[in-house]
Amino acid sequence: MESEASSFESSETLAAFVASTPLLEESWKACGVADASMDSHFAVIKVGGTAYVAFSGIKLAAGVDQSCRNLVPLPDELFSGLCMDGPDNPPMVHAGLLHLFLSVYTDNFFRNQMVEIMNTTKSLVITGHSVGGAIASLLALWLLSHLQTVCSVICITFGSPMLGNESYSQAILQERWAGHFCHVVSQHDIVPRLLFAPSPTPLIPLASSSCSFQFIFHLSEENKTLLFRIVLASLEVISKGECKSSFWPFGSYLFCTNMGAVCVDNGMLIVKLLYLTLLNGSPSSSLDDHLGYTHFIQKVHWQFIESRCFVGGNLPEASYEAGITLALESLGIASHELNSEDAKKALKEAKKSGRTRNHNSANLAIDLSKINPLRAQIEWYKASCDKSSDQMGYYDSYKQRGASKRDFKVNMNRIRLAKFWDSVIDKWEKNQLPYDFHKRAKWVNASQFYKLLVEPLDIAEYYRSGMHRVKGHYMQHGRERRYKIFDTWWNDGEVENGTDHTTAARSRFASSTQDSCFWAKVEEARDRLIKVRAEADARNFVKMLEDITKFDQYARRLIENKEVSKDVLAKNSSYTLFIEEWKEFQSQLQLVQAHFPGIPEGEMVP
Repeated sequence: MESEASSFESSETLAAFVASTPLLEESWKACGVADASMDSHFAVIKVGGTAYVAFSGIKLAAGVDQSCRNLVPLPDELFSGLCMDGPDNPPMVHAGLLHLFLSVYTDNFFRNQMVEIMNTTKSLVITGHSVGGAIASLLALWLLSHLQTVCSVICITFGSPMLGNESYSQAILQERWAGHFCHVVSQHDIVPRLLFAPSPTPLIPLASSSCSFQFIFHLSEENKTLLFRIVLASLEVISKGECKSSFWPFGSYLFCTNMGAVCVDNGMLIVKLLYLTLLNGSPSSSLDDHLGYTHFIQKVHWQFIESRCFVGGNLPEASYEAGITLALESLGIASHELNSEDAKKALKEAKKSGRTRNHNSANLAIDLSKINPLRAQIEWYKASCDKSSDQMGYYDSYKQRGASKRDFKVNMNRIRLAKFWDSVIDKWEKNQLPYDFHKRAKWVNASQFYKLLVEPLDIAEYYRSGMHRVKGHYMQHGRERRYKIFDTWWNDGEVENGTDHTTAARSRFASSTQDSCFWAKVEEARDRLIKVRAEADARNFVKMLEDITKFDQYARRLIENKEVSKDVLAKNSSYTLFIEEWKEFQSQLQLVQAHFPGIPEGEMVP
């Protein structure tokens, strides 16, 4: 028997909790006020210490352009706080909905209202129905990106269309902002499902020309039926993983039916429930439900597990199975229906997926504690190298190591540590770890400590084995991906916390050189010193001298700031040899200038 993911399937319990607060009713009332407003597309209502900003889904659709179904990247200047995965996989949103948001954002009257709200309230609920819900989501995201310390922000939408791609959803998860978004979807509402249908199709071009999504209400009965079937068929193949959708859900989804509600936050589960709950719908109900949120909000407001009578007979004794059964009933899926088993399986898989991520993280923490002795042994090795009478230091001692048992053990520890951290990266890139894993201080600090301690050994091995002569220098051709990823984790942590680890004055040399690639730069500089002596082209000669001089100045700054380990200054270290070679070359520079008069005297000498 499958082990329980928790003591109770919590999707219905969470929905009951949300429904027990005034947030849903007050948000929906605010949407009604926005729709009824004569001179504005939004409304502001204050209830106690909470301000509700609601957007009308009817009025905002007036000025949309014709390319609105395209996906476009979010503007960096407005959403700079959102984690971007790079140019190959950026968070992207519906172009027309972004256009509508920008028209709202640049409206002076709206901006003045927002400034007043943020100056007078500590709790802000942003809400909207239909297209208004998408605009509410973008406003909430903008506030979270820039003003998260000013007031608490919650976004509640009703029947909102899909907004962005999967990268957009991932970025919100990684910033830990998903909990700020709650999307209320009634049982058969077609609007939240509409953009899963491919384009072009016989009817979707009409959708592309109207971001109001109101076109569906003006279709003939025949075309309404056709559109319903297209959307249902598209959801089926996407929910089964047979094809990918350009759009993907983000945040939590509150599914409302006549029987109650469930609240879920797993993207694939949301897609599956959008499909399974639509199976027993019809073209007419898919339109009626988009306009009938008043009925569903009133229904769900009184949904509490303690006061409910399960209509399907006796509940299963196992608490987890009982939770699944109640969730199915709240979704309006009876146990005898054909889709009940698919729905039950989807709920269980989503719970298992969330549990697996946390379990993987916990197991990695255990593995980290097990490999810490390997790191400690390398630290001891470093300390002994720094005290050695050969005065080569940590890097050069390893680079010129012999066949001793100690050297062999350190090399094996280096390989085993690399294997562990590669497994961490592999799980992280496959989304098998919590979405904010790379922001957790424990892992950011542990990866940085590992990088500073062990990457010098990787560099030493690279040059010891002569790989630089085969592939090229380490920085461009030999550096492992894990180190580049750890650089990003560390730098992103500095930005998020507003800290700069390089500004603190040091009273003594660092335990590890703060530039983990320092020795690779030393090797490149020494190689240039060899090559510059034989360089016949004046332009190349000057460029190589500039590069060597820049490194020399960079290294001097690190030493002056005590951001290097003392092994850098060891008498026989590669860096000390570089300095001696560089000084010798500088003493010969006058002879070089006789052959290359284009080099101004003294310009290359620091």
